[in-house]
Amino acid sequence: MEIETERVGFFVNGWQWFKGIPLNAGAAVVGFAEQARKIASDDPRKLIHSLKVGLALSLVSLFYYFQPLYSSFGVSAMWAVMTVVVVFEFSVGATLGKGVNRGLATLAAGALGLGAHHLATVTGKTWEPILIGLFVFVQAVASTFIRFFPRVKARYDYGVLIFILTFCLVSISGLRTDEIVDFAQKRFSTIVIGATTCVVISILVYPVWAGEDLHNLVAKNMDKLGNFLEAFGDECFTRPEGVRPALVGLQPILDSKSSEETLANFARWEPGHGKFMYRHPWKQYLKIASLTRHCAYRVEPLNAYLQSQTQAPQEIQEIISRMSTESGKALKELAWTVQTMTRPDSHESNLRIASKNLHSLLKSDFWEEQTDISLVIPVAAVASLLSDIVSCVEAIAEAIDELSSLAHFKQPDDKDKASSHFSVVVDDHDQVKQESKSSAVEILVV
Repeated sequence: MEIETERVGFFVNGWQWFKGIPLNAGAAVVGFAEQARKIASDDPRKLIHSLKVGLALSLVSLFYYFQPLYSSFGVSAMWAVMTVVVVFEFSVGATLGKGVNRGLATLAAGALGLGAHHLATVTGKTWEPILIGLFVFVQAVASTFIRFFPRVKARYDYGVLIFILTFCLVSISGLRTDEIVDFAQKRFSTIVIGATTCVVISILVYPVWAGEDLHNLVAKNMDKLGNFLEAFGDECFTRPEGVRPALVGLQPILDSKSSEETLANFARWEPGHGKFMYRHPWKQYLKIASLTRHCAYRVEPLNAYLQSQTQAPQEIQEIISRMSTESGKALKELAWTVQTMTRPDSHESNLRIASKNLHSLLKSDFWEEQTDISLVIPVAAVASLLSDIVSCVEAIAEAIDELSSLAHFKQPDDKDKASSHFSVVVDDHDQVKQESKSSAVEILVV
């Protein structure tokens, strides 16, 4: 009886699954269409890139459509198609880097492969396969070891791989065919044609510049960090206890190192374009990005203080709040100068004043009046963190000033000059209390 019940249940479940196939298929299609629409709307460049790849493949496929072209290259025309598939990348820099790597590596490996084949044939049929095998072994060992060099790994790794493959194909194919020179020439020609097609379409048809993406990413991360600090100062300390939300948004900054290094590597391949001159100082962007991440690591622990049950007295919170807010404003102004490529105004003196104010707060007699050590430690830790953040902002400002000199940023117009305010607290303890209860003196940054 139980066996019959299991059989009935099995058939019922199977029938239900079969009946649900159209509905599940329809839901899958709708879900796929919705995801495709979202991707295309979030970044239309991805849809345009797909169209560009289709155009490039259609052009190189003419080798097969027209008999005169096919008669000239034969089956070697497939290398043009393969080149488009593996070389065409999202940005101009990535496409150009892969195209140059593939073309030069094929040319160099083809020439060395022909030379190795010629030397092997001179020794006679007996030693020819032995020498070819030896040449292949030596070049594979040397090329693979070279790939571990950091500079080679970053910019020429793909080219080294193509070199290894092409050398093996050219040198070994000579053992089975007498038309090795013709084979190498046709392969190199079709690869160059495929790579050139990719580069031309990538540059001329709605180009996506890796350098511009890096430029925007660095400025965006600084702006995000500035917004975080402003939210920390403007919102969290003004809200009543118990309704302070945890601030979010720092994780993309902390995880951006790989993307920034990849974009900088691609940007070095790109020619001068728009507002980015030839040999633009892309390494300086990496320095600024590294300093921004360092600052974000300092900012991240502030969330713990917001969620802590121990809070500082109101007058101390006001000073910390103002310091955080003004640091955020400074970062947002620096992000604006990078985004617009204008020379930054001087922030260093005001930041030093702000840092001095925090140190004055830590050294003031106010702390001697506190008997609860559990209150003093968290507040002192936050004040110390903010002091480190001020130092980080100073370092970022110096790096951006260096970038503006190297990249020849324009001078800002008077109407475009942004201003920030930093609270000033004098060293005298009585005046510290008076300033914190009323409002701190503000200095206009010009």
